[in-house]
Amino acid sequence: MKAIKQLLSGNGRQFGMIFALVVLIGLFQWLTGGKTLTPTNMINLFNGNSYILILAVGMVFVIIAGHIDLSVGSVAAVTGIIVAMAMRDWGIPWWAGILLGLLIGAAIGAWQGLWVAYVGIPAFIVTLAGMLIFRGANQYIGKSNTVPVPQEFQFIGAGYLPEIGPDTGYNNLTLLLGLVLAAVVIIGEMRRRAKTVKIGSVNPPAWVSATKTGLLVAAILYATYLFSTGRPGTSFPVSGIILAALVVLYVFISTKTVVGRHVYAVGGNLHAAELSGVRSKKVNFLVMMNMSILASLAGMIFVARSTASGPFDGTGWELDAIAAVFIGGAAVSGGVGTVVGSIVGGLVMAVLNNGLQLLGIGADLTSIIKGLVLLIAVALDVYNKTQGRPSIIGLMMKNFGSKDKLTVPAPVNPKPEMPTGTKSTIGTDA
Repeated sequence: MKAIKQLLSGNGRQFGMIFALVVLIGLFQWLTGGKTLTPTNMINLFNGNSYILILAVGMVFVIIAGHIDLSVGSVAAVTGIIVAMAMRDWGIPWWAGILLGLLIGAAIGAWQGLWVAYVGIPAFIVTLAGMLIFRGANQYIGKSNTVPVPQEFQFIGAGYLPEIGPDTGYNNLTLLLGLVLAAVVIIGEMRRRAKTVKIGSVNPPAWVSATKTGLLVAAILYATYLFSTGRPGTSFPVSGIILAALVVLYVFISTKTVVGRHVYAVGGNLHAAELSGVRSKKVNFLVMMNMSILASLAGMIFVARSTASGPFDGTGWELDAIAAVFIGGAAVSGGVGTVVGSIVGGLVMAVLNNGLQLLGIGADLTSIIKGLVLLIAVALDVYNKTQGRPSIIGLMMKNFGSKDKLTVPAPVNPKPEMPTGTKSTIGTDA
């Protein structure tokens, strides 16, 4: 038992969602007769859920700050139709279409952020209104028609890493990507141990680090094998590259920058944050604008994958993104959550959806099961907190160098206690 605790850094709950993901994959691999862990299925699973995972990256910041955004699906839809029509009717190139979409997302986010941060209307109401406004705008602008997008634009949603170099039977770029990622993990663990020694702390036994690193590297190499041996013409999807870049960027923002710490501070304790000098209005404005930018990006990736923009794009996306964040361990009250946790939560939902489809389960039962999974995941995290235990995501955040709440220094007592037997002379004649 002691060895297991050392292997799990003293507490297995921090890996709860990762264990759930592994168990789900193994369960569906068994129930479907080996259809889950096939190159084609894994490529389709990742490619078909990348836009939801991108939404989860933005949604976790919104929820950490203590808000909710119900408009992301409608924002994605209206961006998709405007970009598609601009490329078709105005003849703008595909790269200009992407820039236009991001600008549309920034404008919508600034609009909603203004109402939330500076007018003071709750984000729930603002984004509920936005959901109705931008859904109607999507159908009004496109006249409820489907608008195709050019093939060059489709690359961001339906493209794969190209074939280069000699014919090895694998996609060489995917192999290179996997090997580089495995090397980064190994070097990162070695640097972490060296830094621990440098500051005078004690590292866990070498076998603990070697086992954890070995398991992670093995998972990376196995995923690399699956993605590099797909059907001809496929490999690691371009949308996955975009998602990976966003995860790295936003993990850095949330753990290593002042803005990231301020988001946690505002969500954890607004009054304490303001007393500490945090500009909460600016933080709320940036969080809402960032969410809409990522929603626009997700909408464009979906349109690119489906080759056309339609009137029903984005329907229900906000629910999937919110579910991914809460399954990943974010707190309803704000102040708690991580980008990595949200991605894991999104993958749990994606694997659950995919496995149930492979088993031929209908949409009705799939919806019921997804709802129960969300309820149980949040209930377990709430139970841990009521028992005085750290939340799963709180422990994950600790590993990434962040804290659940803003730490405010204890006030200094301005009036020292009088020694016993000493009579105060304040207010009396000497």
